[in-house]
Amino acid sequence: MALVVVDAENVRRSLWPNLSPAELVGRTRAWAAREGHELLLVFDGAPPEEAADLAGASHADDAIVEAAAGAEGPVWVVTSDRALRDRLGGTAERLLGGGSFARDL
Repeated sequence: MALVVVDAENVRRSLWPNLSPAELVGRTRAWAAREGHELLLVFDGAPPEEAADLAGASHADDAIVEAAAGAEGPVWVVTSDRALRDRLGGTAERLLGGGSFARDL
């Protein structure tokens, strides 16, 4: 089991038509439950609801880097943002592309 930190806006906008924030949350929660992972979706700005597995930040990339660095155990990060991937360095055990992740949901 890993903590999966999701760059929510990156994933949400990787499909056309774009997933709504609520649809992304629902699909990602179902995926995490099915796969047995912990989840943290990080939104630019406010998340669509208040919940422990959702976070909002003025700079989501900063929050994702902090979450990955502060996690105990394996961390997977879902994003297609190359700059964010570079910032993570070796912190993430696994990096998943936003588009392929969204299609798997």
